[in-house]
Amino acid sequence: MDAEVISAGLLIQVVEAGAISIYQVRDRIGIGTAHLLHESLRLKNIPSKVDVLDDDSAAALRKFCLTYYDIRALILDLAVKLDTMRHLDYLPRYQQQMLSLEVLKIYSPLAHAVGTNYLSLELEDLSFRYLFPYSYLYVDTWLRSHKTGNKSLIDIYKEELLQALKADPILADMVNGISVKGHYKSRYSTMKKLLRDGHKPEEVNDVLGLRVILNPRSGIDMSQVGERACYRTHEIVQSLWKEMPHRTKDYIARPKANGYKSLHMAVDVSDNGTPRPLMEIQIRTTEMDMLATGGTAAHSLYKGGLTDPEEAKRLKTIMIAAAELAALRLKDFPSTIHKGIEFGQGDEVFRLLDKNGDGKISIEELMEVMEELGASGEDAREMMQLLDSNSDGSLSTDEFDLFQKQVEFMRNLEDKDVKYKAMLNDKLQLADNSGLIQVYSKEFGDRLAN
Repeated sequence: MDAEVISAGLLIQVVEAGAISIYQVRDRIGIGTAHLLHESLRLKNIPSKVDVLDDDSAAALRKFCLTYYDIRALILDLAVKLDTMRHLDYLPRYQQQMLSLEVLKIYSPLAHAVGTNYLSLELEDLSFRYLFPYSYLYVDTWLRSHKTGNKSLIDIYKEELLQALKADPILADMVNGISVKGHYKSRYSTMKKLLRDGHKPEEVNDVLGLRVILNPRSGIDMSQVGERACYRTHEIVQSLWKEMPHRTKDYIARPKANGYKSLHMAVDVSDNGTPRPLMEIQIRTTEMDMLATGGTAAHSLYKGGLTDPEEAKRLKTIMIAAAELAALRLKDFPSTIHKGIEFGQGDEVFRLLDKNGDGKISIEELMEVMEELGASGEDAREMMQLLDSNSDGSLSTDEFDLFQKQVEFMRNLEDKDVKYKAMLNDKLQLADNSGLIQVYSKEFGDRLAN
């Protein structure tokens, strides 16, 4: 990131608080930083531009952002979102859930689409944690159980493989650099594989994952040397662990349609009768890795919702151009057709609260009803402040409908979390009274410890 992005990152919260204006930033620091701040502030309103945040509308918003916004402003906004997600505990439960849903649907895939993969994974897992806390706890406990003492299994296997590769004289003649990277397993991705895709725990083969990146020696046939080095690495891995042939995928001999090249394999690392998930290993050259992570074959574009190779290539070009020019405003972006949920007696409840029948609920009417229910006037004022989205001192039918949807949304999340928890407990064979559950639940606070 350049100096303008760093400056904008330092100033964004100050500008949001109203301590300084964008015009002051433009005059004192420069138009570039002011432009980034302006773009970042516009991005804050993206979720409100659609009526329903379903898969289709979220995908449309992501593509719109990639096409029409300065990519540096996108990354700045993603960094701000990450900081917000790391400090959600002070917010009411409902706001935690709403922000988490927006991040999961829009910002985490967007982070992957612009190449910030680790940021994407953290956003995804933080969202999962707040949307489905008990389910997250079960998955996190299971993944943490793959350790030997204080050292994770993946670190042990990474070191073992690296030493074996460096000690091989045949491979040494073909490459002048070897890198082995451990793979962070997303808690959310693990839950999807266990529940949505129906995998058994032992079938989730990338809980343990390594990526080998080889730098072939320079020469006129570097590509061929690199490919031979990948296959030699494959042989070395076979000498260390038992390969699962049905999981091997040779994208070097048969590249994907978008140009992706890599050799994928899975090995059995069970030890002395102790069953463990299969470990996935990806083998590629530095050129293959560069194309996979940053080129038009980028997996990040695929994960961001761009599956067509030509579309991916076109949007990649637009993203670069957008770094220099991003002027289109979201005000003309068409919102999706409302797909509301039926709430049965919502209109009747509104009429009961609207005592004078003027089509809106005043603070006096709300206080009267709440006092009849035994609540205080202060409770009514706090409720009005929470629900009155346009701050006009009263609740319209639209605002009341939104409130009912929020209540229904929270109930659905809680019901799903209980359901997912039971399913994960059955699959992972964990119990509430297990030692690991009790230890890890402390990290989530008292609300998860009970």
